Amino acid sequence: MIVIRPALPDEVDTLADIGLAAWRKGIKPLVPAEIALAIEEDNPFVPFLRQMGPGILVAEIGGQDAGIGACEHADDTISDIWVAPVFEGRGAGSALIKALETQIFDRGYSEARIEVAAANERALELYQRLGYRPLWRKVVLDPVLRTDLAKIGLARRL
Repeated sequence: MIVIRPALPDEVDTLADIGLAAWRKGIKPLVPAEIALAIEEDNPFVPFLRQMGPGILVAEIGGQDAGIGACEHADDTISDIWVAPVFEGRGAGSALIKALETQIFDRGYSEARIEVAAANERALELYQRLGYRPLWRKVVLDPVLRTDLAKIGLARRL
């Protein structure tokens, strides 16, 4: 059974490890080595989790933290979905997206948006399976990664 709940202050390090592990698998191969090393050393998930606090949703499977998700700007855009590689394919990502879509709808939006690195085929397939449709594709500067990435913007009516 998957449980979705707000993040707790005392689990920042555990959740940051989940984010970093998911990042290593899906995004690290897409960035230059020096940027990957900097991300590894500074783990940007730690300050993000501290800043967002209970605005981060946690997916638990069997009582274990399996993934995190957020709408960083409390708008219609899902900014983050990160699932620990050992929990991939078990529904944590889908459950997080559904919970975030509920929050988006409750804020008065009729559509949810998400961006994905074009080369992150596993995530792109998940979003499309959940009903997200591509709106645009372009190369953009990722501010955290300080590198240009081909991204796809998608949306789904709620």
